[in-house]
Amino acid sequence: MSSAIEPHLPDPGPPFSGLNVEPGAHDDGWHTPHPVTLSDGTRIVLYKDGEGLRAAYEAIARAKRMIGLEVYILRDDATGHAFVDLLCKKASEGVHVYLIADSFGSNHKKRHMFKALRKAGAHVAEFHQIRFWENKFSYRPWQRDHRKLLVVDDNIGGLGGLNIGDEYAAKWISHKAKTDWLMRDNAIGIVGPAASILRDAFAKTWRYTQRGGPISRTLAVEHIHLDHRAKGLRIGKQKARQKPSPPPAMMTAPIGLLASAPTLSSPLRPFLYSLLYHAHTSVRMIMAYFAPDDQLVDQLCGAARRGVKVQLIFGAMSDWNFMIIAARSFYARLLDAGVEVYERQGAVLHAKTMTVDGRFSMIGSTNLDYRSIELNLESSAVIDSPEFCADVNHLLDLDIQHSEQFKREEWEARGMRDRAVQWFISRMRYLL
Repeated sequence: MSSAIEPHLPDPGPPFSGLNVEPGAHDDGWHTPHPVTLSDGTRIVLYKDGEGLRAAYEAIARAKRMIGLEVYILRDDATGHAFVDLLCKKASEGVHVYLIADSFGSNHKKRHMFKALRKAGAHVAEFHQIRFWENKFSYRPWQRDHRKLLVVDDNIGGLGGLNIGDEYAAKWISHKAKTDWLMRDNAIGIVGPAASILRDAFAKTWRYTQRGGPISRTLAVEHIHLDHRAKGLRIGKQKARQKPSPPPAMMTAPIGLLASAPTLSSPLRPFLYSLLYHAHTSVRMIMAYFAPDDQLVDQLCGAARRGVKVQLIFGAMSDWNFMIIAARSFYARLLDAGVEVYERQGAVLHAKTMTVDGRFSMIGSTNLDYRSIELNLESSAVIDSPEFCADVNHLLDLDIQHSEQFKREEWEARGMRDRAVQWFISRMRYLL
């Protein structure tokens, strides 16, 4: 078992463990499943690693009228330039191109890329400018746009955890991409009427970047109904008036959207509580950053104690090592409750995906940490489809094959130094 306080990035260069580095299933055994048709006629497909960015690239290339792209990181690398060049081409052809890029995540000497887009006729908005003198509205550097969302024309969309960069795309976009280290991530593609909910969410954020005002204007909850909205937690202090038995969340369509905003009334936390509290058979999750409030951990433990099979997959390697230690600080509680805990090996984990009872799937950009829940704009799709859930569970099975399972007796034998570091990081998780 790896040390509890010594996470690390993967060794430079391929091969990577179970990663979809380039087209084909030879490197990871993953075959893209056939699209699942939902009851409203929407077709949805699950993508793994760089194939999600490839699908986005191809959808942009086929655009006829409008492209809306919202992303946290736009890299100044081979993959980033391939996307910018394509967006410039589409704008010059008369397609209405709109780009929202987070000013912090995409703030490393790439203003020349934004200038090229604007010169080609594209509309570019930098979300919450880091340079305070360039802000049109109030200065909010701590609130970031972490969404990864694409809308094309009237009926095509996609979302997930993938930023635009070589470490996410590998060789799927450009053979010039650097693959010193790669991200393991998920995404979905949507064709049909449900794409409209992504378009509407994008439009709300775009209007916010142009007009300012309360950041709650970026909140978009579609086809998900909760009987109440509990207020959130602030820096670790319980201010929620969450009922002990949250009512079940109801979906009014086969696919819903939780495009959350940093507001105290965000439905993200109560929705997760409700989904876990009412789970009957299984909860399966792969999560890049796991540092939630105690109540969410209690819901996971409570599900396991009442006989629900709970499987959690975290990362053994990360782009931010503190988050590995933060997740490990919960292992003792989880293992005591009967939760199966795994760590994904051979890749930097960036996926944020969950399934419940073989029916509901949740995929998007939302980590289970305080920054995602209270300070970021995030977007996650919730799909009510056993057929699609089976595809997601198959992908989770592949991840478990490349994971190390933690046992209670082995974890209990870890040293005092590991315990002390985990205790300290767990107390600081509200600031991570």
